[in-house]
Amino acid sequence: MSYIRLPSTTIIAKPTPSNFPNSSKDSWWTQIFDPGGQFITRWNYMFLITCLNALFVDPLYFLVPEIARHKYCMRSDYGFAAIITVWRSLIDVISFIHIFIKFRTAYVAPNSRVFGRGDLVMDPRKIALRYLRTGFAVDLAAALPLPQLFIWFVIPAVRSTTAAHANHSISLVIIIQYIPRLFVIFPLNQRITKTTGVIAKTAWAGAAYYIMLYMLASHVIGATWYLLAIERQYSCWKEECGKEKNSTYPCNRVYFDCDHVDEPGRDEWLRETKVLSNCSAESSPINFTFGMYAPAFAEGVTSATFFEKYFFCFWFGLKSLSSYGQNLDTSTSIGETLFGCSVCLGGLVIFCLLIGNMQTYLQSTTARLEEWRVKRRDTEEWMRHRQLPPDLQDKIRRFVQYKWLATRGVDEEDILRALPLDLRRQIQRHLCLALVRRVPFFSQMDDDQLLDVICEHLVQSLSTKGQHLVREGDPVNEMTFVIRGQLESSTTNGGRDGFFNSITLKPGDFCGEELLTWALTPESNVNLPSSTRTVKALNEVEAFALRAEDLRFVAKQFKRLHSKKLQHAFRYYSHQWRTWGACFIQAAWRRHKRKKLAEELARQEGLYQYYNDDDGGGGENDQNAQHLGATILASRFATNTRKGISNKEGVVASAPSMPKLFKPDEPDFS
Repeated sequence: MSYIRLPSTTIIAKPTPSNFPNSSKDSWWTQIFDPGGQFITRWNYMFLITCLNALFVDPLYFLVPEIARHKYCMRSDYGFAAIITVWRSLIDVISFIHIFIKFRTAYVAPNSRVFGRGDLVMDPRKIALRYLRTGFAVDLAAALPLPQLFIWFVIPAVRSTTAAHANHSISLVIIIQYIPRLFVIFPLNQRITKTTGVIAKTAWAGAAYYIMLYMLASHVIGATWYLLAIERQYSCWKEECGKEKNSTYPCNRVYFDCDHVDEPGRDEWLRETKVLSNCSAESSPINFTFGMYAPAFAEGVTSATFFEKYFFCFWFGLKSLSSYGQNLDTSTSIGETLFGCSVCLGGLVIFCLLIGNMQTYLQSTTARLEEWRVKRRDTEEWMRHRQLPPDLQDKIRRFVQYKWLATRGVDEEDILRALPLDLRRQIQRHLCLALVRRVPFFSQMDDDQLLDVICEHLVQSLSTKGQHLVREGDPVNEMTFVIRGQLESSTTNGGRDGFFNSITLKPGDFCGEELLTWALTPESNVNLPSSTRTVKALNEVEAFALRAEDLRFVAKQFKRLHSKKLQHAFRYYSHQWRTWGACFIQAAWRRHKRKKLAEELARQEGLYQYYNDDDGGGGENDQNAQHLGATILASRFATNTRKGISNKEGVVASAPSMPKLFKPDEPDFS
C-alpha cells in the first residue's frame, strides 16, 4: 500500500516511495493513495471483478417474474429475489468503498506531464473537487441500490399492483442503471491498462476475459428475452380480456395476478373464458402471434425451475448473438423488431471484438513458434537453393532444433539490453554465478566483484554433436566454459608426425585459455592468438563464452590480484599446460631410462675388465685352467650382454622420440 500522511496544505510532490510512508503511523481513512501504487492496482483489479458481477447480477432480476401454469397467473419468485438482493447489496457496498477510495487517491497534475510521469497532487480538497467534477455522478448512479428499493419498498407501496406494473418498473430501473455501470467499467479498463500495460498477465487469461464478456452479453440478451416474453404473454391476456367486457363473467386484469387468485368470480370466469386458450402458444391454430418469444411458452420456460430457466435463456442469448439474430422470427410488433435489430447489431460488434481480441491473445502464445517455423522454412529453402551437402544440411537442422529447445526462440541479449545496468547485473548474477563457481579456475577467486564482472559479460553458447568450436591454428576469439555436455580437445602440436594428444572436457572445464594469456599480457598486440588445440562437441553442449574484447576488459581486474594461487590454478586446470607437463615428464623419464641403461652397461664392462686384470701368479696348469674358465665366463657374459643390449635397443628404437613442445606462455597475473 502506497500513501502519505494527510497534509494540511497543498503539496506537489514526485511520486516516489519516500512520499508514501508506512501505514502503521496513520489510520487508513486519513491516507492519500498513490494511483500507481500496489494497493490501487490490486483494488482496481478487484473492483473490475465486482463490476462484472454487477453486470451479471442485474439481469437476474428479469428472471424473478414467472407464470404459474396451473393457476394461469403471474407472480414473482421472492425467494430468488432475496438472494439477488443480498448479492447486489454486497456489490453496492464495495461500490461505495470505491467512491471513498477515489476521494483519497492522488492524481497527476496535467501541467506537470512535460517530462516523465509527472507530479502527484495530494491535497484532499483538490482531489475531492476534481473527483466531484469528473466521475462522481456516474459512480454514485452506478452504486445506488435502486432495484432493491423498487422490489421491496416502492412496488409493494403501490395500491393497484399488478404483475405487469412490477415487471415494467424493474426493467425500467435496471436498464437505466445499466448505463452508468457500463460507463464505470470502461474507464476502469483503461486505468488498469495504463498502470499495468495489460488487463490479463497471460495470453490465456486475456482470451478467457473476452470470452467471459461475450458470455455476459449472451446472459443479458437471454434475460431480456425472457422478461419480454412474460410481457408478451401479459399483452395477449390484456388484449383478449378487453374483448370479454360484455360477457356473463367479465374479465378483470386483477385475475392475472397470483396474489388475487381468491377473488370472487375468478373460478367461474376460468370455466367460461377463452382468454387462456386464445393466448396459448401450444394451441393449434395459434390466435396470437408470439414471434420470437414462442419458444419460451412452447418449452415451458416461463414456469420452469430457476436453473432450467436460466440455462435455456443463456443458450437462447448465446445462439442469437452468435448468429447475429438470424434465428429470430419476429412479428410486426415494433418493440420486438427493435429488440431483434439490437441483437443483430450487438452480435455483429461483440463477435468482431471477441474474434479480434481472441486472435491477438492466442497469436501471442504462438508468435515465437510461428516465427521459428518461418525461419526454419527459409533455412530449408536457402539450403536447397545453395545445394548444400546432405550431411551439412543435417548439421544445420540439428543446431536449429537444439537452439529452439534451449531458448524457445527468445533472444536473451535483446531482453537484457532493454533493462537498466543494475538489473542486468542482478539477472546475470542470478543466472551465471552458481555456474561460474562450478568452474574450478573461477572457484579459486574470492573477489565477488570480479565474479560479478565475469557474469556480466558471459554470453550463452550452444553447440551440437560434431560441431567444431575452434580448430588448431585458427584465431581464438572466445574463452568457453562448459556447463552441460562434453567436448573433445585434441592437438597434433602443429601437425607434427607421430604426435596426437586428446582429452575430454566435461562440465566445469574450459578451453581457449590462450586468449586469457593474450588478454593478461600488457604488451599484447591486436592480433588474436592462434589455437593450439582442436575442440569438437561430442554431444549437445551448453556453455558460456567470454568474447575477446570482454575478456580483455575483465582481465584488467586480474591485475589487482597479487597472489600466486591463481597462477598455479591456471596451470593446473589449463589443458595446454597439462599436455606440455605430461610431455615434459615423459621426456625426462626416457632420458633417465637411457642414463640408467648406460650405467648398467658401464658396470658390466667394468666387471669384465676386472676378470682380465686377475690373470697371473699361478702354475701352468692353474693358468690354463684359469684361462679356460675365464674364456667360458667371458663368452657367456658377452652373449648375455649382447642379448640385453639388443633387447633394450629394440625397445628404445621402437618407442617414438618425444617431440620438443614449447612451454606455454605464462600469463601475467601480477
